Amino acid sequence: MTAIYRGMDRATLDAAYDNTGAVANVQEYRERWLKVSAALRAAPPSRCDLRYGPRPRATLDYFPGGAPNAPLFVFIHGGYWQRNEKERFSFTALGPLAHGINVAVPGYTLAPEARLTDIVGEIRAALTYLEEHAGELGFNPEKIFIGGWSAGGHLTAEVADHPAVRGGIPISGIFELEPIALGVLNDKLHLNAAEVEALSPQRHIPDRSRPLLLFCGGNELPELKRQSEEYAAAARARELPVSLDVLPGHHHFSILDELAKPDGALTRALRGLILASG
Repeated sequence: MTAIYRGMDRATLDAAYDNTGAVANVQEYRERWLKVSAALRAAPPSRCDLRYGPRPRATLDYFPGGAPNAPLFVFIHGGYWQRNEKERFSFTALGPLAHGINVAVPGYTLAPEARLTDIVGEIRAALTYLEEHAGELGFNPEKIFIGGWSAGGHLTAEVADHPAVRGGIPISGIFELEPIALGVLNDKLHLNAAEVEALSPQRHIPDRSRPLLLFCGGNELPELKRQSEEYAAAARARELPVSLDVLPGHHHFSILDELAKPDGALTRALRGLILASG
């Protein structure tokens, strides 16, 4: 065995980040997400495929919460930056919508068609588009909050410094890219040393930040939990407004149920974040 990261060889490292392989009934989640999301996207007053950038996937779906000048929650999907689509994740709007919170779900170009630097740039462009179109869409541009799951958790941390953002909720995120660059996931990402350095939030803990509420599941793979724990610890060491909650009984996929439910833990956290912002 040749250890390449934290005592793990290549095969062990690949398994340590194989969220799909770790959950036996993952396809049931994926099918349910797609079915519920399709129904929400088809129902008025949803506005789908609003273009924020030139590439085919650079569009977003917008779900009005119904109240005038209400906050906006932007949810960024996961898939290790190389799979999935926004259309499968509209269901994450259901919890916030039940409380009158508007929701936007952006798509983005996937690797290998885009480098991770480009993907981060697209999410920034989506936030800028939303801020500039707040009046037309009907939300409060001073109350934009972001969140994301898995790779979307990484993107949440990366763009939390966007001037429009008031706080974020990274869910089961990736904050250090070195293990990603050493394993099978890099076959499509093609991360180089410069990108690992520049795009690993763990390596760039700021002196100031908006509030970030990190979450992961108690039944997540150990590496996923470690990523959140170490990022939260590093941020707290800088006395930043960053916290971590581990949700017992949840794995990498079931945790999103807590955002789809009006009384879910993630929905409650979002409401608390919004209220705390003033």
